[in-house]
Amino acid sequence: MTTPHAVLWMDHRRARMIFFGPGTSEIHEEESQAPHAKLHRKARVIGSGKAPDDHQFFDRIATRLRDANEVLVTGPSTAKNAFLTYVQERHPETFDRVVSVETLDHPTDGQLLAFAQHEMARVDMLRGNV
Repeated sequence: MTTPHAVLWMDHRRARMIFFGPGTSEIHEEESQAPHAKLHRKARVIGSGKAPDDHQFFDRIATRLRDANEVLVTGPSTAKNAFLTYVQERHPETFDRVVSVETLDHPTDGQLLAFAQHEMARVDMLRGNV
């Protein structure tokens, strides 16, 4: 099913995707399967102290987003940027659908959908798709 728009909210552990069009919306969720241990940087220890990105998680999200014509990517942290960097290289067909990237804390599904509808209305107006 192809939908006109999708909004992705993600952090390093989970992703919520809302696919929407005129009068319709559908929510999908994905969770990272990677273990989430808290890492700390210690003196004389090699490494960044950060957990590596979960590329399988990113792949599942990118595959799901292929069903949307335009995608708004949101989230509170750096996960959205890591996701976009990965998707640009590995899933260019999904990356080409991204129209905007916004920082959002932890909205409810209703708040996320309302924000996305407002942003996509602006995108449609700029593209002449009123």
